[in-house]
Amino acid sequence: TGLIEDIEFPLISILADMELTGVKIDAEMLGEYNIDLSGQLEKLHIKITEEAGVEFNLDSPKQLGSILFETLVITDKAKKTKTGQYQTGEDVLKKLSDTHPIVPLIIEYRKLKKLKSTYVEPLPKLIHPKTGRIHTSYMQTVASTGRLSSKDPNLQNIPIRTEAGRQIRKAFIPKDSNHMLLGADYSQIELRVAAAMSKDPGLCDAFLNNQDVHSATASKVFDVRLEEVTSEQRSQAKAVNFGILYGQGVFGLAEELGIKRQRAKEIIASYNEQFNTLEAFTKSCIKLAREKEYAETMMGRRRKLPGVNSNNGMVKAFAERNAVNAPIQGSAADIIKVAMVKLFNELEKGDWKAKIIMQVHDELVLDVPKDELELLKPIVRECMESAVEIIVPLIVDMKSGEDWLAAH
Repeated sequence: TGLIEDIEFPLISILADMELTGVKIDAEMLGEYNIDLSGQLEKLHIKITEEAGVEFNLDSPKQLGSILFETLVITDKAKKTKTGQYQTGEDVLKKLSDTHPIVPLIIEYRKLKKLKSTYVEPLPKLIHPKTGRIHTSYMQTVASTGRLSSKDPNLQNIPIRTEAGRQIRKAFIPKDSNHMLLGADYSQIELRVAAAMSKDPGLCDAFLNNQDVHSATASKVFDVRLEEVTSEQRSQAKAVNFGILYGQGVFGLAEELGIKRQRAKEIIASYNEQFNTLEAFTKSCIKLAREKEYAETMMGRRRKLPGVNSNNGMVKAFAERNAVNAPIQGSAADIIKVAMVKLFNELEKGDWKAKIIMQVHDELVLDVPKDELELLKPIVRECMESAVEIIVPLIVDMKSGEDWLAAH
């Protein structure tokens, strides 16, 4: 099929080129940040010990469980794992964060600890002695949706939403002072794909009229004029928009927004009424998956879903969610791959010195000589925005800077 010959095969040499080119890392900055993190962790440790009233090993879930649920008794509804120790996972702690001042401190401690051990300490050690850069490995056949994944280091899940995570992006820098990093990011590509695949008039109109899609959704769902949408209504609409892509139900939405289930039910009902073509599309995805036991993207990539006809309710529900999500997320993954092939060929054809050095889901990062930057931007935009023809526009946001954070 075209998928393998036109996209996956040409991508092999492109990914090899990106891996060999590598990315420069500011090891000195990470070293300083590591010291800073150690200090923050030390302070948190002292505060947590004070709250607990007793010294314990913060990194032991077992000891933490007994402190939280036996010593401090922050809830009488503590859940246990199969092995009989208390559950202290992030999702468990998040729900309990109001019960005692120790809980937010522990969540923060774990977050910083994970950044330190996953990125801040290992990244400098992964710098290649000959090239002075880090060289990740991209994998084409691991993620079932068709997305790329990367390892050693995994560049795809460096957090951007937290201040601490943003510091790590700052350590990714251009090859030298004559270069800049250029980040090009598809704007809301999965929602655009959902609009195009479902042909839902409400969703398509928002994109065709270049409106803020979450505000436009809120205006319809809550029946208010676009300019009267409150930030709370927008964030609720945003949660539903993304929830649809991941097959989220009433319970999931209520939990995410911290609202009562009845209210979540009303919001979803109103959403489905306003965007009934989208609702019909999600139902048809599930129906198709039941018949064929796979889901399919725009380009014909298939994800097998044998669980969709299972007698086990949980297995079935999981497969049904994927029946909706796989075509959308998979099509978005296909689109950026097409864009990469187009862009790589353009760079070679025009003898540009700029290089594609990273792909993180909806974003491409290039290392560009300063004198090429302004000339190259329209080419990057053109390759990405015209990767495929769909009924809503694909829009790319671009930023350049002295490090990856500035280019995001």
